[in-house]
Amino acid sequence: MPSFVDAFHDWLQVERGYSPRTVDSYLADIRELYLFCQLNGQLDPWQKETLRRFIGSLHGKNSAASVARKLSALRTFFRFLQIRGEIDKNPLQGIANPRLVRYIPSFLTVDEVFCLLDAPGDRDSLALRDKAIMELLYATGMRVSEVVACNINDLDFDLGMVKVRGKGNKERIVPFGRAAEEALRRYFPQRQTLVAARAARGRKPEKAALFVNNRGSRLTARSVERMISGYGRRAGIQVTVTPHALRHSFATHLLEMGADLRTVQELLGHVSLSTTQKYTHVNMDHLTRVYDAAHPLASGNRNHSS
Repeated sequence: MPSFVDAFHDWLQVERGYSPRTVDSYLADIRELYLFCQLNGQLDPWQKETLRRFIGSLHGKNSAASVARKLSALRTFFRFLQIRGEIDKNPLQGIANPRLVRYIPSFLTVDEVFCLLDAPGDRDSLALRDKAIMELLYATGMRVSEVVACNINDLDFDLGMVKVRGKGNKERIVPFGRAAEEALRRYFPQRQTLVAARAARGRKPEKAALFVNNRGSRLTARSVERMISGYGRRAGIQVTVTPHALRHSFATHLLEMGADLRTVQELLGHVSLSTTQKYTHVNMDHLTRVYDAAHPLASGNRNHSS
């Protein structure tokens, strides 16, 4: 197995276009199986019984979602080996994923989003940048990884659109609206100052990245997560606020305002409509209220005059 890991790494990164974070995660799962085989008497990792034992060892130490993710990594690895002609069939065939608890995404109310967007203040040295990031996240539903990977040339202010590179390097075009545009334009002079200061220190200037840190280099996803969590606490929001909560809020609020599911799917960059459909569960109370208020045969709306 170890002899195939490097080739698998290149295949994931080059041919499949997976992010470095996903690649590292998949390789860690492959190595976990190999270590399990080593510690249990040199078991054969290609045997279905070995895989059943390995999966059994994961339960209790991992959530059902984590086990499912590890199985997905292994299935991809075995499919890679099939393509190379190293194995005849996928040994995980017939082994089902654990049953997952349906995940209902957390989201903010519109008022909470406005409070969050107003949280950066004069005392924050990078308030203009932080405001622009949060406005763009909420305006587009982008993932935090997509926002930090965004380059200046990806923005088209004439059309009000941003080119987003999503999972698997798949590109989509998303509108970003006036509020995000204004926040971005206010941020640009600050960005120029940070990049110029980096060059003055003898470092290579960052020409491409849209969002930079206080050292003038590309911002990381972890830094954005910390920043938004801090502003969430300052805004008095009772739950931990994450970039993903803004993505969920974007989708939820669009559906509440009447957007169709297919459009939201395209904006979010979901391959499958079933991934987007989880947002319909969030909106069930809202949809029920609309139905009760509008449908002629809903409770309280029947016309008994006939």
